[in-house]
Amino acid sequence: MADTTGNTTASQVGESATPSTPRKSSWKYIGPGIVVAATGVGAGDLVATLIAGSSFGYTLLWAAIVGCLVKISLAEAAGRWHLSTGRTLFDGWASLGRWTTYFFAAYLVIWGFVYGAAAMSSSALPLQALFPDVMDLKWWGVACGLVGLVFVWFNKYAVFEKVMTVLVGVMFVVTVYLAIRVTPNLGEAFAGLLPVLPDEKDSILNTLGLIGGVGGTITLAAYGYWVNAKGWTDTGWMKVMRLDNRVAYATTGIFVVSMLFVGAELLHSANVAIASGDKGLIQLTDILEAEYGAATAKFFLIGFFATSFTSLIGVWHGVSLMFADFVARYRRGDEAKGKEIAAGTRERSWPFRAYLLWLTFPPVILLFQGQPFRLIIIYGVLGAAFLPFLAGTLLWLLNSGRTPSEWRNGWLSNGMLVLAGLLFLILCVKQIWDQPWSEFF
Repeated sequence: MADTTGNTTASQVGESATPSTPRKSSWKYIGPGIVVAATGVGAGDLVATLIAGSSFGYTLLWAAIVGCLVKISLAEAAGRWHLSTGRTLFDGWASLGRWTTYFFAAYLVIWGFVYGAAAMSSSALPLQALFPDVMDLKWWGVACGLVGLVFVWFNKYAVFEKVMTVLVGVMFVVTVYLAIRVTPNLGEAFAGLLPVLPDEKDSILNTLGLIGGVGGTITLAAYGYWVNAKGWTDTGWMKVMRLDNRVAYATTGIFVVSMLFVGAELLHSANVAIASGDKGLIQLTDILEAEYGAATAKFFLIGFFATSFTSLIGVWHGVSLMFADFVARYRRGDEAKGKEIAAGTRERSWPFRAYLLWLTFPPVILLFQGQPFRLIIIYGVLGAAFLPFLAGTLLWLLNSGRTPSEWRNGWLSNGMLVLAGLLFLILCVKQIWDQPWSEFF
């Protein structure tokens, strides 16, 4: 059972605080950051940025960049916790009390069930558009889920990282190509770096939504697990982790800024609106084909698939690692836990594979029968609450005796985490307020 007293033993702190040879922050080590960038930027994020560009032009470019900075602070804090303490994030949460366990358990079960269907459907959309006569959208979704299951089941982190890197390369080439193709107005783009709000109703909430929507939710918490899976397990890797994390969100920034350029030039100037959600990208495909030809449209669909499928296999791998750790807290002592991280056995454990199956097979029901209304409301509430939970608990953990004094938060980290917590708390309240509760009961 995890220690829920909130105390860290002297041996734990002493061991984790023992100086280890610092590795130079070198590009050759980059890996987990690429994975978190690929997983965190899904089709929905690209559509949200497109809509921001189509509605406000370049005005909210600064907000997209602030969103990247906020997420850098969250992922860095998660990685620093793993490296400085030798303990996983769930182990830290468990030390704060049983309430964290109850929240995380409910989140994993409900979120995984609904997200599985959403990820499969998102990956299926570009495939059906590329090969319309092969099979129905639902069967494309099932195929994507099964491919993700088989790939993650039979491959360890090293292979997983290589495949994610290739898919990120595809995403990068496609989004940057589109941004150049639409010929952005660089003067207006630079003006968009000034923190100005649009003269529109609800502009503050729209701006906060764009900031909060850049680059992932639970994948930020999974970052520390990917850091451990890479073999980074002590403070000697701290500089490397920080470089890796910055590369992650620089990459994310390029993705979202590129799509904002596309929205501003291709949609805003022509006063064209697209739907929210993944289907907005299918609409964009039709617009691209009309403006630039079938080849550009198909090229975009390939990038759309890479964006969606990296999110699918990233969650299949990263959140399954978290679930395996969740189960391990109640089955092993501290010494065995440390060995488990070092040996990388979580990817072969039964909890890891059980959660993989949970992400793949039960959601197929939602693909074929529609999504139960009440479940979607609960999913929305839990999803909105996760980032305030993550920011708040990281503030708690990294300012307490659970973290060696050398690696506790400084003023900048605390400021960014407080900003993140307040931002996501406002968005959480808004999302809960906007739920159709009258239809729930």
